[in-house]
Amino acid sequence: MTSNYPIESLLRPKVEFYSAFSWLLLAFTAFIGPWLFFLTPVVANATFIIFLYFAYVRFDQGFKVYRYQKGLKKHSIVKMSSNKLPVSKSVMFVGIGFEWDQRHAQRLYDTELKDGRKYLELSRGYRAFRKWELMTEGTKLHALRKLTANQSFLNPYPPILSPEGNAAIHGVGLYEGEKPIHYDLSVRVGHTKVLGTTRVGKTRLAEIFIAQDIRRGDVVIVFDPKGDPDLFKRMYVEARKAKRLDKLYFFHLGFPEVSCRYNPVGSFLRVTEVAARIAGQMPGEGPSQAFREFVWRYVNVISKALTALGQKIDFEKIKYYGEDIEPLVIEYLEFLLDKKIEKDQYEKVKDWRSTVDAYETGYRDREQPFKRTRNQDDRGDRALALVRFCKENKVSDDVSHSLVKTFEYDKKHFDNLVASLMPLMEKLCTGKCAELISPNYLDLNDDRPIFNWSEVIACGGIVYVGLDALSDPEVASAVGNSMFADLTAISGRIYKKGAYSGLPESVTSISKDVEKPKINIHADEFNELIGDEFIPLLNKAGGAGYQVTAYTQTWSDVIARLQNEAKAGQTAGNFNTTF
Repeated sequence: MTSNYPIESLLRPKVEFYSAFSWLLLAFTAFIGPWLFFLTPVVANATFIIFLYFAYVRFDQGFKVYRYQKGLKKHSIVKMSSNKLPVSKSVMFVGIGFEWDQRHAQRLYDTELKDGRKYLELSRGYRAFRKWELMTEGTKLHALRKLTANQSFLNPYPPILSPEGNAAIHGVGLYEGEKPIHYDLSVRVGHTKVLGTTRVGKTRLAEIFIAQDIRRGDVVIVFDPKGDPDLFKRMYVEARKAKRLDKLYFFHLGFPEVSCRYNPVGSFLRVTEVAARIAGQMPGEGPSQAFREFVWRYVNVISKALTALGQKIDFEKIKYYGEDIEPLVIEYLEFLLDKKIEKDQYEKVKDWRSTVDAYETGYRDREQPFKRTRNQDDRGDRALALVRFCKENKVSDDVSHSLVKTFEYDKKHFDNLVASLMPLMEKLCTGKCAELISPNYLDLNDDRPIFNWSEVIACGGIVYVGLDALSDPEVASAVGNSMFADLTAISGRIYKKGAYSGLPESVTSISKDVEKPKINIHADEFNELIGDEFIPLLNKAGGAGYQVTAYTQTWSDVIARLQNEAKAGQTAGNFNTTF
C-alpha cells in the first residue's frame, strides 16, 4: 500500500485508478462469466468479492492521491452549526486539522520543486471560467455570470473560496484526513497568545473559544478595542442559548447611551489601590519616576479624604480636587471639627464656626489683614481660617495632616510636580464616556446598570468591553489600563479572601464547597491594550483563576507598543501556549 512506502510520491499520475479499474473488470467478469475461468458458482462468488475488495482498496488509494492533489490548490472550508459546537469540562475544541510532522514538511517542499509546481497551477477550464466572469461583469450577460460563479456541485469549475494564502500548507495534511483538535483546559492557566496577520480569522477563533467558555459556565471578560459588532452578537447569542443572558454586561465607549457603567476606582480593599491604579498609568522610567511618586501621593491624599467623608471615589472627583484641593480641605476640616464635637473630645471648639468666621474676616480685611506667608497668597480666606484654627487648637488626624501639608505647599510649584496627572484626567473625564466611568450613583432616573469586577466574578458574569479605539485611541488606552489595574487588584483580593468575599455568610459558607471560578479574559487586538498594568495580571493572577487569551498580529506589535524589549520578553514569557 502507498502509506507503507518509506518514500512518498504523491505528486504523480493517479495510477491506482488503472489497477482499480482492472480489478473491477476482473470482478465483474468472474461474476458474469465464471465459465471463462472454469470456476464453480461458489468459487466465482468468492472471487468476485475478493476482486471487488482489491478494486476498492486501489480506488481508495487513488482517490486519496486525487483528493490530496486537488486540496493543494483549494482552500478547505469547514462549516459547523453553533448548536454542534462541542463543549467539554476538560478540553477546549480548537477546530479541525492534523498534527504536523516531517512528512508534511517534505510534501510542502515537494510542491516547490519544478515537477511539483504544475500541481499547484489552476486548470485551463478554471481560468477560462474566471476570465468569462471578468469579461461579462457590468454587461448584459451579467445574469449568466451567476451560473459560473455559484458553488453548486453542477458547476465543473466553481470559484475557490477565500483565495488568500497558500492552500498547500493545509492541503499537505488532507492525505491522512483531518480530525477534531483539542487542548487540555488545565494548561489555560498558563495563558495563551494567538498570532495572525490581519483578516486571517483571529476574532473568529476568539468566537469559538468564547462560545465554549460561556456554555461551560465560566466567567468571561472580553476586551475588544475596535468594537467588532459580530463578536458581541455572537456573545449575545451564546449567552442566550446558555440561559445566562441576565449575566451579560455590555460596556462600550462608542455607545454610552446603551452601555453599562463602570467605576474603575470605586471598588478597593485598601484606599492606596486608587492611587496605584491612577499613578500606574504615568511614565515611570528615568526622571519621570519622581513625578509619578508625587502624583501617587497627591491622589492618595485625595482618596483618603473622600473615603473618610464617606464619598464614592471616581475620576470626576479626582480631577476636580486634583485641579484645586482647597474645597476638599475646607470640607474635611469642617467635617473633622463637627466629628470632634460629637465625640465630646474638644469642648473648646464647640463654637468653632464663629471663631473661624472671625479669622476669615481677618484674612479678608484689606486694612488690617492677617499676615499671609508667601505660599498663602493665592489661597482662599476660608481655608486659611480653618487651617489656622485647627493648628491653634491642635485638632488633627492622619487625613487632615496630609491635607494641610499638601495645602501649604507653594501652589504653582506643586502644580508643576503633579502636572502629568491632569492630561490623564482630561482623557477620562471628557465627553459622554465620563458618565460611564464616573457614574452618578444617586441618579435614580439613569437605568443603565453599574457593574464591578467583584460582582461579575461572584455571580459568574459575562462582560463585553468595547473601547472604540479607532475613534479615540488615547481614551481607549486609558480606560483599558484602568480596568486591567482594577482586575489585578481584584486578583489580590481573591488570593487573600476568595472570590466570594463580602457576600452574606450563608452564601460564603456554600461557596467554600464550590470550585474556584475560572475567569477567562479574552483580549482582542492585544497590542492596543498592553501596558504596565497588564504585566502583573499575566505573571501573578494565575493562582486567582485568571486565564488570559491574547490575540494580536505579530509580537513585534507588542514590542513597539511597550517600547521596551525587556518588558516585551517578560510579557511573552507568561504565555505558555501559542496559536
